[in-house]
Amino acid sequence: MAAGQRVCAVAEIGAEEAKRFTVDGIDVAVVRASDGSLHAVNDICSHEEVSLSDGFVEGCALECIGHGSAFDLVTGEPNVLPATAPVAVYALSVEDDSVWVDTATVLNSASLNS
Repeated sequence: MAAGQRVCAVAEIGAEEAKRFTVDGIDVAVVRASDGSLHAVNDICSHEEVSLSDGFVEGCALECIGHGSAFDLVTGEPNVLPATAPVAVYALSVEDDSVWVDTATVLNSASLNS
């Protein structure tokens, strides 16, 4: 059985799309990168209180609509200023066509508050 919480079916996340889910009280953006891979990152931009799931997916990055910072979906690191701090990257797994996110497993060095 997958760890974490089931958030949706795989088919619910379209190509180059991000959707917000709340997992264990944390807002999480589940994102399908341009190559089709799925990722889970903290939904709140580390620069300002803006929802990243409202942003744009380009390649393997999610761009914030607030000020244009783009976050790498694998490392959580911002690729563009003004953000300088990473967002948390969470463990994501797929089991039986369902997407599971485990917010207790942070895959990078970001603070849980990012």
